[in-house]
Amino acid sequence: MWKKILIVAGVATVAFVVAKKVKSINDDRTLWHEATTSAEDVR
Repeated sequence: MWKKILIVAGVATVAFVVAKKVKSINDDRTLWHEATTSAEDVR
């Protein structure tokens, strides 16, 4: 019983960390795109 709970908690933690990392990478990519795109291209 406790083993299953620990496994589920571990999987949930890994999923949370991966999701947080992916969001951070996407935010960085968006910021880089905004910083390197001219104002005329944004419209």
